[in-house]
Amino acid sequence: MKKVLAEKRFKAPWIIAHRGYRAKYPENTLSAFSAALDAGASMIELDVSLSHDRKLVVIHDATLERTTNGHGPVNGLNLKQLKQLDAGSWFHNRFAAERLPELSEVLDLADGRALINIEIKSHAYEPDHPLDAIERQVVKLVRSQKARDYVLISCFNMCILEQLAALKDAPALAWISKCPADRHTVEICSRIGAFSWHPQYRILTPQQVKMMHAAGIKVFPFNIESRQEIERMLAMDVDGLIISDPLEALKWLKLRHAA
Repeated sequence: MKKVLAEKRFKAPWIIAHRGYRAKYPENTLSAFSAALDAGASMIELDVSLSHDRKLVVIHDATLERTTNGHGPVNGLNLKQLKQLDAGSWFHNRFAAERLPELSEVLDLADGRALINIEIKSHAYEPDHPLDAIERQVVKLVRSQKARDYVLISCFNMCILEQLAALKDAPALAWISKCPADRHTVEICSRIGAFSWHPQYRILTPQQVKMMHAAGIKVFPFNIESRQEIERMLAMDVDGLIISDPLEALKWLKLRHAA
């Protein structure tokens, strides 16, 4: 059965802040998420992985070098060690106090003000599916914080999505893809009861959007940066935009509607 979100609270097209307000704040930090919420984003998107002691930590890469002053794999350090890293200076020295958030901190911050798209990183997949596998931990946390109606879990890895689909209390699901949609894509999304499909915007066509909509699946393209890209996606009647600058997108939508 397809699981749905509290979507009626948010007007389409949804503005989805990619890793928070990452155009002006260090990605996947509480400051980036707070700024996205203040800007009026319909949804904030984030990435989650596991620490060495199997805690849910918010970071995009499998390694630490790009967005922190740490070194090596994320799962090579425990949560306490990860929390000591500087996760903001790489962006600007005024963010030197930023730390890697736990997923629970982001859920607390959002507190129903916006929907949350949790991308489970494919590098965190464990084929033996332990009882504390990342997908199980995410569902357990979302349930404990009573956030199920506000959470969308996405992933590139269909194995993770299939595991989630089999869990009774899982939130809504989304498949992320860099490949164009075809009938097989629709079949897969329908099999797991996907709420939405998230394509890389460059591969998207109006025909794909119509095909997904005919199957009752929403389309949220990602990696959109410019007004030209926004305009081209909206012309295809997409349901939302996964974008780095939510405030700029909202301003553009306002101007577009006023024209």
